[in-house]
Formats: sequence, C-alpha cells, structure tokens
Amino acid sequence: MMKYSNNLKLNSHIFLIGFMGAGKSTIATQLKKMLPVDQMEMDETIAREEGMSIPDIFAKHGEAYFRDLETTLLKDLSQCSPMIVSCGGGAVMREENTQIMKQCGRIVLLTATPETVYERVKDNTDRPILNNNMNVDYIRNLMEKRRSRYESVADITVATDGKSAEEICEEILNALNIQ
Repeated sequence: MMKYSNNLKLNSHIFLIGFMGAGKSTIATQLKKMLPVDQMEMDETIAREEGMSIPDIFAKHGEAYFRDLETTLLKDLSQCSPMIVSCGGGAVMREENTQIMKQCGRIVLLTATPETVYERVKDNTDRPILNNNMNVDYIRNLMEKRRSRYESVADITVATDGKSAEEICEEILNALNIQ
C-alpha cells in the first residue's frame, strides 16, 4: 500500500456514488484512514437526524421525502470543510443533487457486477428498494436503469470487483491527483 502523508489537504469533497453494494461505505472508511479528513455516510446521517431507519422513512414518508432530505444534507455539506461522502445509491438521480456535488467536490463512481452486488447485499434488510426483489436479475435491471446517469455525472469511474479496498483507494487518489 502506498503511504499518504498526513499533510495532505483535500481541496474539495470526494463524493462516492454507485449502486448499493458497490463498496461506497467500505471505500469511504479506507479513504478516511489514508487522508486526514472527516467521513460521512449520507444514509446514516439522515437516519440519525430523522430518528428512524431508511426503510422506515420510505414506509412512513415515501421516497420523495427521503430524496428531499438528501438534497438538504448536500446543501449543508456544501458549506463544510472537504470530506469523504458516501452517498445513497439514488442520490445522483436528482439533478439538483448532482449540481451541488459538482460545485463543491469530485464525484467518484464505484461499479460492481450485479452478481458481486447480490453477494454483498443479499443478507441485508436495510435496502428498501431491494426488499422482496433480492435477486441478480432485479439488481441487473435496476443497475441498467441508473447506469447512464451514474456515468454521466461521474468525474472518474473505478471498478471494485476483485480488488482490495487499498487498491481501489489508490486508484481513486491517483485519478484525482491527490498525492
């Protein structure tokens, strides 16, 4: 693993986007170990602020309400010091959100095959969009619906299949020219 200096300073946020199970949380945690900056999990922050789980927010208030919470959080983040932000899988589906991200950071798309995603999320019940649809074909179809959007907003794309967290982070830092 390459050694990164604790003197490194991010000039802007790093937003990790991609389908659920692509590795956003894992990579955010690893980047935090390599860079002296804060890390935020958008979904965890929203759940904490709302006092309920993401599935409960969806059930009680609906997806539009949840997406509004994401937008508000991104607006707040745009006023914060640069950090690593692990975004919810659908955060970039709203144009306003991607505009905020582009203004205050770099967007890194993490990808994985539908089979890899299934293996990573199959035992997780906190995925409201996959509940009752936990299978490779459903994941593949949903990934395909989002793929062009993810690709169009990303500054860089990194495949996560078969790579260690360290390898993925080094690829990100090199691509963003953070040394």
